[in-house]
Amino acid sequence: MAVRPGYKQTEVGMIPEDWDVKSLGDIGDCLIGLTYSPNNVRDHGTLVLRSSNIQDGSLTFDDNVYVDAVIPERIVAQDGDILICVRNGSRRLIGKCALLDNRVAGQTFGAFMSVFRTPESAFVFYQFQSDLIKRQIDENIGATINQITNANLNAFKIPLPSSSQERITIAAALSDVDALLAKLDQFIAKKRDLKQAAMQQLLTGQTRLPGFSGEWEVKSIGELCDYQNGTSLEQFFNQEDGFKVISIGNYSVTGKFVDNGVYINIKHRKLVEKFILRRNDLTMSLNDKTSVGAIIGRVLLIDQDDLFVFNQRTMRLRPKEIVSPSYLHHAVNADRSHSALVGLAKPGTQIYINTDDVIDLKLSVPPLPEQTAIATVLSDMDAELAALEARRDKTSALKQGMMQELLTGRIRLV
Repeated sequence: MAVRPGYKQTEVGMIPEDWDVKSLGDIGDCLIGLTYSPNNVRDHGTLVLRSSNIQDGSLTFDDNVYVDAVIPERIVAQDGDILICVRNGSRRLIGKCALLDNRVAGQTFGAFMSVFRTPESAFVFYQFQSDLIKRQIDENIGATINQITNANLNAFKIPLPSSSQERITIAAALSDVDALLAKLDQFIAKKRDLKQAAMQQLLTGQTRLPGFSGEWEVKSIGELCDYQNGTSLEQFFNQEDGFKVISIGNYSVTGKFVDNGVYINIKHRKLVEKFILRRNDLTMSLNDKTSVGAIIGRVLLIDQDDLFVFNQRTMRLRPKEIVSPSYLHHAVNADRSHSALVGLAKPGTQIYINTDDVIDLKLSVPPLPEQTAIATVLSDMDAELAALEARRDKTSALKQGMMQELLTGRIRLV
């Protein structure tokens, strides 16, 4: 690759001539966290930051551990420290990080974590999110234990602008994008809460839409739908185009299809005919790989003909004329219906629910015109959420592109 004027080729790639390549150990200190015993754990005390306190590059406090122990001054958390997961049962979590702030100043961090402490933390934090650091983590991660050592971290190399003002400007530009992402996340969370409240009101008849006053009925899914269990289709799987396969791994807590790229070739159509889905069918997950049942009983609404087939441990629900497919989709995915199904789950290698439990599930059902109106309101809210999530994804992709350009000096900020 030809070297651009004003640039130089280095071990970390092409960078501006006035930038340097530095090892992390040259510009800061890596600190291993606190080792403590279960006897030290308390309901209150010093917060021990762990991997669970990092979510999408930010601090979260949904799963906290506190200890009563003497904390060496060296590992007391400071505003501006970079908290890094250096050891974990999951390989993909190694290297995830967050920039610490005043909320956790004076607290500490666990032994499976490290803190990188440097005056350049605002800039280096984004380098930790870059492909360059991720590659160095992959190259140094343990073969038998998912970990990187302090020696590894200290040896990691990054490009560094020689001008402190340029470092500050780059970090500020990327921080602005993070702030936008945080606002979008808050807005999305608020919209989700509003939708949940609307579902609670509309799907139970607590709130009636204008113009509707008829009586509601309580009906079972078996009365509302024809149903069929899936079967094992693994022998037909391929990675080519054809029918997309719906297995338990394709369900999500939001009722969206998670594509994993598994198909059945169209040439097998006659062999899988009974399991081809058509528009307005619903499919339900009967198993869950987790112990909490987040996916069990979730349904997907099919919006195209001859595109999907359903696999074992799922079932098809084909709505009868007395029920709106979209209304049924919202009603079954509602928290109250999902909780009822989770309550019926049976233990096993994977928790599961029986078909009989599903078809016996009772739903409150208004007359068909009101079903359609309720489904329209909730689907419009879904569309608004989808647009916000798409904007968030686009902004996140923009940030990744900005990091690639700004952290290597390919684009200079004036």
